[in-house]
Amino acid sequence: MQIEQNTVAAIDYTLTDENGEVLDSSEGREPLNYLHGAGNLIPGLEQALEGSTEGDSLQVTVQPENAYGERSEDLVQAVPMEAFAGVDQVEPGMRFQATDDQGNVRVVTVTAVEGEEVTVDANHPLAGQPLHFDVSVVGVREASSEEIEHGHVHDGSEEH
Repeated sequence: MQIEQNTVAAIDYTLTDENGEVLDSSEGREPLNYLHGAGNLIPGLEQALEGSTEGDSLQVTVQPENAYGERSEDLVQAVPMEAFAGVDQVEPGMRFQATDDQGNVRVVTVTAVEGEEVTVDANHPLAGQPLHFDVSVVGVREASSEEIEHGHVHDGSEEH
């Protein structure tokens, strides 16, 4: 069976950056199961997997526009320390959920703390980076009607 819209694919993968540094991997874990066509993977990887079958191995480079987008300096801003009320120590690398002017929730990363000013970055940590995937397809099956309706794979352990 081929990976196509409304199939569930199981993949083993290793994600590396431009320098070959491993950013994520399924090694030592269960394969990643996803519902193809439901937007559960970055678009470039999902497109590359389309038409693959069990046993296929692929090496895929996904450019930023088909992954987490380009970095936008508009998503980097300074906010007052008082925005972090209730947090004892705000330090670079910490991540927080923030709501923007349109009510969208974003994850921001603290990049600098200078006195009473905190610089946060709402770009995805992998924005602007080409991503390299080594992928092995370990299974493909038809999705159930419930999985299609819910937009994700059901592994049997979750409540419905």
